[in-house]
Amino acid sequence: MSLKLLIDEDSQAKRLVNLLQSAGHDVLTVNEAGLMSKPDSVVLDYARHEERVLLTRNCDDFQTLHKVNPNHPGILAVYQHFDPSKSMSYLSIVKSIANIEASDYSLVNQFIPLNQWNY
Repeated sequence: MSLKLLIDEDSQAKRLVNLLQSAGHDVLTVNEAGLMSKPDSVVLDYARHEERVLLTRNCDDFQTLHKVNPNHPGILAVYQHFDPSKSMSYLSIVKSIANIEASDYSLVNQFIPLNQWNY
């Protein structure tokens, strides 16, 4: 299974995008979508309209938006750790998404801390 992903402004490093594409995902960055510097609500609305799962490190703001309107294709939130050695690498992000896919867990209308799937 591959996901249609929208990569938020804070997560669109070329290396991560390339790894996600190599894993078979349909990847679109906010830059490619013309959404740079747009409000988070606009980014999430675009994800809804285009039926794309949003990948972001902006966890607090998108969790708030999720609580206001949980109708979306899914939000994958990557929490940063104050100790950089404990933050998720690009490879662990890709692996965590693969773990979710392998579990057949539905992403629709879910706010998912991706860190919990890093095993």
